[in-house]
Amino acid sequence: MTQVFDANGVCLAATVLKVDPATVSQVRTLEKDGYAAVQLGSGVQKDHRVGKAQKGHFGGSVAIAREFRPRQGEEAIIAGVEKGNNFDVTTFTPGDEITVSAISKGKGFQGVVKRHGFAGGRRSHGQKHSEREPGSIGATGMMRVLKGTRMGGRMGGDTITIKGLKILQVNAAENILVVSGAVPGRKGTLVEVYGA
Repeated sequence: MTQVFDANGVCLAATVLKVDPATVSQVRTLEKDGYAAVQLGSGVQKDHRVGKAQKGHFGGSVAIAREFRPRQGEEAIIAGVEKGNNFDVTTFTPGDEITVSAISKGKGFQGVVKRHGFAGGRRSHGQKHSEREPGSIGATGMMRVLKGTRMGGRMGGDTITIKGLKILQVNAAENILVVSGAVPGRKGTLVEVYGA
């Protein structure tokens, strides 16, 4: 993340995204495949890590492949897209509203205070080791722990989608997008950017 100043001198929090140009490798249609979608391939992978079938399908060694379906009733959006078309940062312009989706940072096994925001026990009256404990977890009559009870466990590593972000800058020479606000994930996380 970084800071960007707009034309009025207002300081905005921003995230810098490196964008690899994506090539359309396949267009799926309702008639042939039963649903409409566009398959994109981007990045370069070492030759020995890619199978012959993938090389034939993508026309080379592609590192990342994703398929994007339009919402129901909006299939006309991909009507003009053909195999071999390219998408890069010039698809967006400053001021565009976007939706960003990525996998959040994994935080490992965490307790209920960090994972669910529990208050923990009081710090008085002889409480020794129960400051960050969950407290009661079951009902007496049922003699079991109910499903969905919030407990400690693995935290993070979830797919997070953030709507309403804006494009602040587009650098076509270096394939860089500057997006307002924070984007989920660590450095190097694969981020999907959709036009709103």
